[in-house]
Amino acid sequence: MRRLFQLALLTACLSTTVGCFVPIYSARPERRVQQLLYTSEDLRSMMEEWERFWFLDSPSHLTPIRTHGGII
Repeated sequence: MRRLFQLALLTACLSTTVGCFVPIYSARPERRVQQLLYTSEDLRSMMEEWERFWFLDSPSHLTPIRTHGGII
C-alpha cells in the first residue's frame, strides 16, 4: 500500500510539470517567430475586444476644459 501511495504521489508531481516536457512552440526559429506573432496578435485582438466591450474605444464627448455653467 505504501508503494502504491508513493507511485501515485510521484505521478501527481510529474503530471503537474507537463508544460516543461512538451514545448508550446516549435524548435525551428522561423516557425517559432510565426507562432509568436500569431500569439501576440491574438492577445492584441483580445485587448481591443475588451475595450470595445467596456466602451473604452469610443471618443469622449466631454470638454477638455471644465466650464462653470452658471451666470457669472
